[in-house]
Amino acid sequence: MINKIKLLVAFLLLAAGIAGFYLLADKATVLRILVVLAGLGAAIAVLWTTPVGQKSIGFMGESVAEARKVVWPTRKETTQTTLVVFVLVVIIAAFLAVVDIGFAFMVQWLMGRGAY
Repeated sequence: MINKIKLLVAFLLLAAGIAGFYLLADKATVLRILVVLAGLGAAIAVLWTTPVGQKSIGFMGESVAEARKVVWPTRKETTQTTLVVFVLVVIIAAFLAVVDIGFAFMVQWLMGRGAY
């Protein structure tokens, strides 16, 4: 039961930080952001004391570790892939334009409005 209360307190601290951002609308933006960060920090601190919070924070750490293992494409690979995507978009756009013009012509012809 105590862990559920701690989770509720963590949620309320986060909500208080977000509410503070809007309640301090007439104050400097830096102060408003600090209020949100303070609420977030306090919520994480309370969340850390619960088993669910420790599992969640551990999962986030593992996710960051896995993201570091990703092999990102080189600049050349990214440029080539982007160029291929642009070329295919142009080709598909031209094809769809021809199909659209063809359908428009057929509809006009079927309705008897086409030029003879």
